[in-house]
Amino acid sequence: MATRKLGEVVQQLREARGMTQDQLAERAQLSVSFVSILDGGQSRNDPSPAILARLARALGVSAAKRTEPS
Repeated sequence: MATRKLGEVVQQLREARGMTQDQLAERAQLSVSFVSILDGGQSRNDPSPAILARLARALGVSAAKRTEPS
């Protein structure tokens, strides 16, 4: 998944749950700066599967791979 799109999804899910970047970082056990960079779509690399799993758990969603329709 492109990092920009992932960042948009993370931001939308976070905001829908009324969470700040600080709260998401704490729940996912990540640094606030990492969440901020990801949330803004500025990360140069896609996060590892372990990081994605932590974000998913913190946001209450599945980390299952989603495929885009052709």
